[in-house]
Parts: sequence; C-alpha cells; structure tokens
Amino acid sequence: MAKVAIIGTGAMGSVYAALMADHGHEVWAVDTWPEHVAAMRDKGLRVEGASGDRTVSLNATANAADAGPVDLAIIATKLDGVAPACDAIQPIVRDDTAILSIQNGLGGPDIAAAAFGPERVTIGVVGGFGASMKGPGHAHHNGMEFVRLGEYQGALNDRTAMIADVWESSGFKVLSFDDIHKMVWEKLICNCAYSGPCTITGLTVGEVMADANASAISQACAAEACAVARAKGIAVEIDDPVDYIRTFGAKIPNARPSMAQDHEARKRCEIDAINGAIPREAAALDMTAPVNTFVMQVIKARESAF
Repeated sequence: MAKVAIIGTGAMGSVYAALMADHGHEVWAVDTWPEHVAAMRDKGLRVEGASGDRTVSLNATANAADAGPVDLAIIATKLDGVAPACDAIQPIVRDDTAILSIQNGLGGPDIAAAAFGPERVTIGVVGGFGASMKGPGHAHHNGMEFVRLGEYQGALNDRTAMIADVWESSGFKVLSFDDIHKMVWEKLICNCAYSGPCTITGLTVGEVMADANASAISQACAAEACAVARAKGIAVEIDDPVDYIRTFGAKIPNARPSMAQDHEARKRCEIDAINGAIPREAAALDMTAPVNTFVMQVIKARESAF
C-alpha cells in the first residue's frame, strides 16, 4: 500500500481520495476549504455514485506538510491552484516521490514541470466522471471512466507503473500512454464542447446535446479545438470531432461541468485553461477560433459581476 497526498479534494479529488483510502492506501486529503477539511476529519469523506456509496476515514488537513514524506503526491487542483500546490508539497516530496499532475485543459503539468523538473512529473488525464460536491465532506460522481497516465517527458517507466498500480488497486481503470499529450488534447476537445456551452446556457451535458442551438455551439467549439490540435501536429485519434464529443457526452448526460458549477456558486472558473486556451493556441499558428473566443468572452463578462 502507498502513502498518498492529494492536493485539492474538490469533486474529483474527493473521488480519488475516497476510493484510495477505501482500498487500504494511507491517504492525506489536503484542501483550503475549512468546512470540507473539518467534515472529512470529523465524519469521514462520503462519495456516492457510479462507484457505489461509501464513507471513509482518512487524514484531512489544510497543511500538506502535516503528511510528512509521501510515495505519491497528486496535484488535483484547478489550474490556478497548481503553483500554490507545488509550493505546498515541497516539504513532503522526497527524491523518489512520484508527482502526478491532473487538471482540465492546458497548463497544469507545465507549471509542475517548471517547479520540479520535467523529468519528475507524470501527467494524468481523467474524464467521464461527472463529479460534483454535494456539500462539505460529500461528493457524487455520475461516471467511472479511465484514468490515463503518461510521462511529461520521456517514455513510460517504473514510476508510471507504480502510479498505475495505486490507481488500479483502488478500483480505477487505468491506461498508460507513451504520448500522453495526445490524450490531454483529446480530453480538451471534449471539455471545450461542454464546459463552456454548459456554463453559458445553464444546461447539463445531455441538455446541450439535445438542444439544437446549444449543440451547434458545442460542436463548433470541438471542431475548432480539433483543427488547432491537428495544426499543432498533435496525433489525436479523432475522425469526426462531432461524433467523438457526442459519444463522450452520451456517457454523462446528467453531468454539470465544474465550470458551470463554479458559476452557479458565483465563482470564477478555469475558462482560460479550456475554451480560452484554443484562441491562444490558434493565434500562435495564425489561425482563429471564433466560437471558443465568443464563449470565453461571454463567461468572462458574466464573471465581471462576481
């Protein structure tokens, strides 16, 4: 069994923490939400949904240093939390500690690689869970798809295998890839299709798919993202981006992406890492991404009132 620190136990981080703790790993859940930390410490962490319904005991803290040295540090924050998370785990990272960065969109692993060296960082790509927080110490998820792993730099190695074993022994389905950056973009295309459109419309993934106007926006966002990925030379295995995102969305029709949940709570979201990343990447290639640009602008306009 491994000693694991999970930095950022929002909806997805809570799913990771609960299943790993339930399967015998020593888990340290690190979060900045005081009520959530207190609930996990006092009553345990409850996760329900596709994996069942469980309440587990684990170590919960706002200070990563409390964990002491760990075998695996999972940075599961949103993009704007990665740099603080890298600072927070400095006291618990040994030379042989595996560092796994899991974020939506682009940029998170780049920050971790700058902090620890590209040769130290493993990338995780997780999608199809449709997770949400029901309250402090209580998360729910609609799906149970694959955890995809690969090295930020170089081929799969013993560290990748160790990380995969932790996940697999906790009940997750794992796939490992020599070219994980391809998987980052394949997930980003799905995120662009639903995160922004769900946020501006207030609809679930399934409702966006069913509505002609919302679906048109969703499909255009995905098509632009796929075109940019191909222009960058990313070897995405997508024949038709519209079919690809509809297959993905059909698995989690009741899900509300985390960006939409943030706006419901009147919190700024990670639009810059998702739909907002596409026009930036496009501009570097002398391309445009007008629909993703529009979605980003609408979301930022709404956030100006938060």
